[in-house]
Amino acid sequence: MRHTAAQIVRRLRQAGFEAFWAGGCVRDALLGREPHDYDVATNATPDQIEALFSHTIPVGKQFGVIVVLEGGHQFQVATFRAEENYQDGRRPGTVRYSHAREDAVRRDFTVNALFYDPITEHVHDWVGGENDLRARLIRTVGSPDERFAEDHLRLLRAIRFAAQLGFDIEAQTMAAVQKHAEKIKLTSAERIRDELIKLFAPPHAARGLTLLHESGLMPHVFPELVPTLTCDQSPDYHPEGTVFNHIGLMLGNLPTEQRTAMSGETPAAGTDSGQGCPPLLQSLAWSALLHDIAKPVTATRGEDGSIHFYTHEKVGADMAEVILQRLKFPRRQTDEIVAAVRHHMQFKDAPQMRKNTLRRMLLRETFPLELALHRLDCLGSHRQLDIYDFLVEQQAHLNDQPHLYPPLLTGADVIALGMKPGPALGALLHELRDLQLADELKTADEARTWVKEKLRTA
Repeated sequence: MRHTAAQIVRRLRQAGFEAFWAGGCVRDALLGREPHDYDVATNATPDQIEALFSHTIPVGKQFGVIVVLEGGHQFQVATFRAEENYQDGRRPGTVRYSHAREDAVRRDFTVNALFYDPITEHVHDWVGGENDLRARLIRTVGSPDERFAEDHLRLLRAIRFAAQLGFDIEAQTMAAVQKHAEKIKLTSAERIRDELIKLFAPPHAARGLTLLHESGLMPHVFPELVPTLTCDQSPDYHPEGTVFNHIGLMLGNLPTEQRTAMSGETPAAGTDSGQGCPPLLQSLAWSALLHDIAKPVTATRGEDGSIHFYTHEKVGADMAEVILQRLKFPRRQTDEIVAAVRHHMQFKDAPQMRKNTLRRMLLRETFPLELALHRLDCLGSHRQLDIYDFLVEQQAHLNDQPHLYPPLLTGADVIALGMKPGPALGALLHELRDLQLADELKTADEARTWVKEKLRTA
């Protein structure tokens, strides 16, 4: 991908244009990270870019942006531009083609405003971005008040980059974030959601939570988290203290790769999955964020001073659904996160469950997510994984018994034996499934015999 990105620059140069790598790919390369994508900035116009490359997509042609398809990858090739007359806190009212330096100074943060010439291997820095990379600082290009007024999402992007890169936020920039935090509410839910997904990606999710609080943005993008800051828990089960501390510890133990998301792997030093965090990891991170979201509203104290949160998992599931819908999460992902929140308190009872109840739990479609959440829940509190280990063992036993997965009989089978459709049919199928999962009925013939006897004595 790097070679192809250099070839795009070379072709533009050979055609008589200026061209550089720009933005995040330069930042990441200078930090010794492999860029996830490469953006090219040039003085070629969109029409000239399209004429020069045979496979293009005009995704943002009105803003000077063309996607070039080369070598099986997509590259954004953008014309140098200046932006003016911001009015809605998101888009410029005026965009005009410009030159490299003016293009750099209209960008958000200094570390994202570096240009690199892959032919001469020279960095062009007109904003002090190299010094901030060395100092590990997030600083706006120019006045922070002006940059945040232009695009309110930059308030959230500032803390996301700080978390993702392991940087601090420069003092004046942080003060401006706190000053203007309320303006983030003028940004669309979809844009906020996308930044929060990146903020809460491993391995920097725990720091993302801390920065969301310290920046003053939490009350405006995730107000339900604010009461967790002061919500105490029983020290017998939660020596870590408040619900907020508990959530932070869970986020710090998130796995880092989709293929190991349910295997119990902890974050590896130096890894970063913030770009393009897979849906499975997203669901786990958001299940951790939301699983105890209702504890503050369900908290009660006993006469002995003990703290209880009765039904917090049920109330929390309802709250989680509202939050995820507000942030425009996909329906399927919302449903699986809500299910994980609703079921998370069942796990403490697993060793005492009847065989059929336990197996129903293991066979739930969302069980892998729920099990991973349970592991994080334990690591974020008492750190005892005996129930987790028990369930992993039980799941392995179940996987060795594939005959248990399909029901012995379907509704159509039972109707063919003389049962009429209706609520009673559903109840009978549920009872039949329980007997199968309890190993009391093992074959379809045994199930038919049981159904016939049931109907005969009804």
